[in-house]
Amino acid sequence: MKKKFSLLGLVLILVLSLVGCGSKASEEAEYDQATMEQYADTIVTSFSNMSEENLDQFADMSDLELNLTLMQSGLPIEADDFKSMIDAWKAGLDECGTISDLGDYELTVKSSSATLTVPFKGETRDGDLEFTFDEKMNMDSITVNGHYGMAEILKKAGLNTVLGMGTVFVVLIFISFIISLFKFIPAIQNKFSKKPQTETKKEASAAAPAPVEVVPATDDSELIAVISAAIAASEGTSTDGFVVRSIKRRKSNKWS
Repeated sequence: MKKKFSLLGLVLILVLSLVGCGSKASEEAEYDQATMEQYADTIVTSFSNMSEENLDQFADMSDLELNLTLMQSGLPIEADDFKSMIDAWKAGLDECGTISDLGDYELTVKSSSATLTVPFKGETRDGDLEFTFDEKMNMDSITVNGHYGMAEILKKAGLNTVLGMGTVFVVLIFISFIISLFKFIPAIQNKFSKKPQTETKKEASAAAPAPVEVVPATDDSELIAVISAAIAASEGTSTDGFVVRSIKRRKSNKWS
């Protein structure tokens, strides 16, 4: 309930800030600078009067709810653009502090958009506010640009240079370290390639050759005796009368 009353109060601030705006944005290509300045003043006044908690409440609203709220306030802003403006305003507060004392507006017209620029006094540094409008005078974005002195610019540039060079050196050192490890790759490859060969040699030496069976040579006389005994057994006779003689081939005579 308290949150609803808070949101209604914020809507009331937006509505009251637009009192006197009168006409709506023109549909023509020409921009009504006075109306655009009133929109910009409304945003600055509303955001300046809101606490961070109030800004977060708008950021947490659904697009439908926020669009209805903006429609009731009379601000020609879409929900997504309004949330982006809240983020830009918060970033500007962190950079420049509390924004106050707006100067004179300056309008810059482009082909399909217009930019309204106004200088401001900041708590920590001065700067410019830029409000961007489309061809229908709908507010698209807000940008907070802080003004930096020459010393701050040089300091920031030097810091960026140091960070950039430091990053480059770290990357180069890392690459050099990786390259230095390449010399160990052949040794690792040789280690893994020699291991299977050693295991193969061990297996070959462990396997003993199979013994070759030597068949003793038999004498011709023993072979003849065995054959004779087989013949006698088949005929039913005794082998006592058998005489084993060796037969030698006689050289053939050549007749002339």
